[in-house]
Amino acid sequence: MPAKTDWTIAIRPLLKKYKGKRHPLEYKNVYQLVVMVILSAQSTDDYINKVAPAFFKTFRDMQVLAKSTPEGLYPYLKGIRNFAHKAKWLVEIAQKLKKDSNIPLTLEALTDLPGIGRKSANVILREAGKPPEGIIVDLHVVRVAERLGLTSNTDPKKIEQDLMEKLPESQWDAGMALSFLGREICRPKPLHDICPMKSVCAYYKKAKAT
Repeated sequence: MPAKTDWTIAIRPLLKKYKGKRHPLEYKNVYQLVVMVILSAQSTDDYINKVAPAFFKTFRDMQVLAKSTPEGLYPYLKGIRNFAHKAKWLVEIAQKLKKDSNIPLTLEALTDLPGIGRKSANVILREAGKPPEGIIVDLHVVRVAERLGLTSNTDPKKIEQDLMEKLPESQWDAGMALSFLGREICRPKPLHDICPMKSVCAYYKKAKAT
């Protein structure tokens, strides 16, 4: 029977490689971060980075955004998946919070806002420099965590629970690190040769054996 992987040790090269690396969304403050994270769900970060400057030129903060209607946002958001729902959520958030300084930075308070689930809240907390209250699980993490053997689940909530059980809180930035690995190396067709995790990767071991 193969030795059980100690993930607290095995994950270290990955954490070292991506330590402190900023999320690909090109935000300039927490207000922009929140807006862009909401818009990026089921869309690409690159596309959100393209449309964001024109949006923020018009809607520079929560106070301005709160005076708009969802329909007023539509011209800036077309091409973004579910843009009508996202416009509604953004205006609702702005009208509730009223100004940027009221943006909450806890997992519970963020997930109480429309359009923000655990993944989005975890991203916001990380990028705002707050201590992690969970682990980011995006589409890349779903693929990479299963390949490595960190989880056998496919549901993001269950994957997050598995990761939180296997890793101490001090290593919870592993979610973003796994996401970067999935974006850059562990793609649908993985680049095994340059992967820092191949020595512990179940997918690599299986591919090598066949």
